[in-house]
Amino acid sequence: MSEKSSQDNRKEVRVTTALPVALGGGGAAMTRDVSASGIFFEIDATYALGSSISFTVKLNTPSGPVNLNCQGEIVRIEPRGPKVGVAVRITESAMEEAS
Repeated sequence: MSEKSSQDNRKEVRVTTALPVALGGGGAAMTRDVSASGIFFEIDATYALGSSISFTVKLNTPSGPVNLNCQGEIVRIEPRGPKVGVAVRITESAMEEAS
């Protein structure tokens, strides 16, 4: 039997994009890629695999800035020098106009 790569297991198309992220406990990050059900970004803080994380993705739209407020579960951690890459499965999300 052949092993499936993590990309084979993905249910959603992943888009490479850099979007600003505000972390729930303070701090900021920039996305590497995003899908409808997950997101990957690099952060300075350390989190445990399986832990919950809250964050807001800042989106600029033709009608003005929008915040995508998310709750998620960390499903992968990648050490990247002084930063840590985290893959997050989005468990809840809601959009609101940015103030």
